[in-house]
Amino acid sequence: MNTNNKGFDTKLIHSGDFDDAFGAAVTPIYQTSTFAFRDADHGANLFAGKEKGFIYTRIGNPTIEALENKLADLENGVGGVVFASGMGAVSTLYAATLKAGDHMVASEAMYGPSRSIMENYFNNFGIESTFVDTGNLSAIEKAIRPNTKLLYVESPTNPTMVLTDIKKAAEIARKNNILMAVDNTFSSPYLQKPLDLGADIVLHSLTKFINGHADIVGGALIAKDKDIYARLRKTMSYFGANMDPHQAYMVIRGVKTLSLRVERAVENAIKVAEFLENHPKIAWIKYPGLKSHPQYELAKEQMKMPGSMLSFGVKGGFEAGKTLMNNVKLALLAVSLGGVESLIQHPASMTHASMSKEAREEAGITDELVRFSVGIENVEDIIADLEQALDKI
Repeated sequence: MNTNNKGFDTKLIHSGDFDDAFGAAVTPIYQTSTFAFRDADHGANLFAGKEKGFIYTRIGNPTIEALENKLADLENGVGGVVFASGMGAVSTLYAATLKAGDHMVASEAMYGPSRSIMENYFNNFGIESTFVDTGNLSAIEKAIRPNTKLLYVESPTNPTMVLTDIKKAAEIARKNNILMAVDNTFSSPYLQKPLDLGADIVLHSLTKFINGHADIVGGALIAKDKDIYARLRKTMSYFGANMDPHQAYMVIRGVKTLSLRVERAVENAIKVAEFLENHPKIAWIKYPGLKSHPQYELAKEQMKMPGSMLSFGVKGGFEAGKTLMNNVKLALLAVSLGGVESLIQHPASMTHASMSKEAREEAGITDELVRFSVGIENVEDIIADLEQALDKI
């Protein structure tokens, strides 16, 4: 079905569909490593790019392609590439856009491994990086050098919930002839469309909201330009970071309920945030849906809704936060986010432990910071769980 003029929810269900020989109602799993050619000329034409088709699953597969087309449609891009993990997508982004002597400017508060792999691995190949508060546009401009080739932002940042004005940051990138990539994992394409705001590439950890059921890991890159898309696909293929067909099938199934899940989670998150903001044992809270958030107006401008991720500090510091996390009974003490279940974790000792303490504190990832991914359970139960745990402090 051509979904170009259809609504977002219709695209969730039908975009990426293809005609199956047996009329399957859902995308079939092509669990095969290789594909047979009709004859020698057919094989040669496929390798030469003269015919469209499939050769080998590392290069392409019908089930995987269906997911890639769906994600490209949802993000309004020209093409998507999916990966075995979110870090496969991050590594491919760096490898496809940067070379020895190049420089990257990125959000200082971002997913820990996304920063650590640049500082501890890609730097070995002569690639430089500067991490700044990308919520401060002047900080971006000051960090740009003549050899800067990539501006990479998370908005909102993980876990400090800082927003970047994507439209204005993209204008800075264009003015300096720099590619701009946005990690849109916290928002999903339902809440935010970075390509529409001027970005060149969108990144997702498919593990999170897009799949939404905590049963697979995966990543994706979606490009606005055909040439950039071709670079990303070629790099993925050579790196061997491709997704498995069954994995792709699971994401296709999960993404169909994205809007329903996200709407319920956001509805819950607003109520949870309001509860925490008024609780006497909470020192501070960062959530774009609260008027107390310094970028509340920007969130309303570039996001459909404020999302379901929030961070807060408990009075009494890390030990008090530890007591809270050890006493929740409904929320799971686990990393990851964006699933149907509520999750709570401590970034400084968990997801961002690979960063130095100095870098964490500079980015606002303090020892008392607790990250909460609000799920779709009954909100009264989520709040009651937090309340009984806070009472233990």
